[in-house]
Amino acid sequence: MVISSCSLSWISPCLSHKLNLPHSIYLPRNTATSSSNTVFCALETTPSRESHCQRRPLLLGIGALSTNLQPTNLLFAQEISDRYGSFVDYEDGYSYVYPIDWKEFDFRARDSSFEDRYLQLQNVRVKFIPTEKKDIRDLGPMEEVIYSLVKHIYAAPNQRSTIYDMQERTIDEKHYYTFEYVLASPNYSGASFATIAIGNGEYYTLIVGANERRWKRVRDQHKVVADSFRLLDI
Repeated sequence: MVISSCSLSWISPCLSHKLNLPHSIYLPRNTATSSSNTVFCALETTPSRESHCQRRPLLLGIGALSTNLQPTNLLFAQEISDRYGSFVDYEDGYSYVYPIDWKEFDFRARDSSFEDRYLQLQNVRVKFIPTEKKDIRDLGPMEEVIYSLVKHIYAAPNQRSTIYDMQERTIDEKHYYTFEYVLASPNYSGASFATIAIGNGEYYTLIVGANERRWKRVRDQHKVVADSFRLLDI
């Protein structure tokens, strides 16, 4: 596994001008890392991709999670404690882990999503859209791609965006961008990690976030979720 980390304080004046940085703030942050329950989505024949396969909770244990993750990621699997469950979707080609006490819920037509049982603003959700691109690198330099996403897609007009550390990870020859950001408005501020990747003809986005006031307490937990996202070959 190859990981490169990008703290945005080093961005050159030329790139800063190109990205129009006054609209957004970049700050570095430190990071940290950490299943017995698995939500399993088997590959089934359906009339259309709109039809969803049944998601069945399986008590597979850490050994099964190790199998769902690729062999080169066994170390990661071994580091996951019983505090996390895993979601594996063989039909749509992705997997990730989530805090074991979260529950599945419907979130604005996302393909999958889990939320804290008591704090609904604390959740993870995954969506994907078709693309002709073959790799996340095909979208352009990581800094430009992430800045454009946060500023022009994730942030509402009344929100101020702050982007923290960026990482590019290469796992089994697949590339992932993971980044941390905060969106602040007059009435609410939320902090999140996002992981984006391209494969199987789809552009995948995982976002895991919480109220910014709780972020220090849950940040490490949420980073585990963001780092766990994997593409599966289908």
